[in-house]
Amino acid sequence: MNSARICGLADIPDGTARQVEVGGVPVALVRIGDRVLAVGDICSHAEVSLSDGEVDVDECTIECWKHGSLFSLETGKPLTLPATKPVEVLAVRIEGDDIVVAKR
Repeated sequence: MNSARICGLADIPDGTARQVEVGGVPVALVRIGDRVLAVGDICSHAEVSLSDGEVDVDECTIECWKHGSLFSLETGKPLTLPATKPVEVLAVRIEGDDIVVAKR
């Protein structure tokens, strides 16, 4: 699987999410300290953007703003209803100040 530079680490404030496109598909990039995680940006329940939701840095989750489903940023699994299907998790690495995500 190929990878591509998506943005700089400084482009995502700590504890926030940002929508980016990887291979033409929306992805939520989330920064937690020196870690960056990437999940499919579309909620598996309501088809809204997860990157508009709240990030819990202690629990490593993102909450869908529409109906409140929590998703693990590490596994993509929904932790609360109404969502029952996981979102995709993408491989991310930091190279210097660049965030690199595996292309789909």
